Amino acid sequence: MTPDCLFCKIIEGEIPSKKVFEDDRVFAFEDIDPKAPTHVLIIPKKHIVGLKEADPNDAEILGYMQLAAAKLANERKLESGYRTVLNVGPDAGQSVFHIHLHLLGGRKLSWPPG
Repeated sequence: MTPDCLFCKIIEGEIPSKKVFEDDRVFAFEDIDPKAPTHVLIIPKKHIVGLKEADPNDAEILGYMQLAAAKLANERKLESGYRTVLNVGPDAGQSVFHIHLHLLGGRKLSWPPG
């Protein structure tokens, strides 16, 4: 954990969140500024700044985050589709520098995004 990281503080319970899932590897909670009816952030408990800072040892947790998103999408009955997104760097919209996967669904999502 990184003491000045917003998401590390959420994982530790120092900052409240609407938790939807937690296990020994990831923590998932409702986004405070949702862009779809379902907008959940899935974060690893290991502090990784972003995808470009990840290394091969992080491959398992990155895949596990996607599987956690699929589990949550299934629980929320998003049968017609959903999107998972990693924003990498400020120009892509990353504002918290602890890697996090967005799960978006519950409405038709247009393409291209952004």
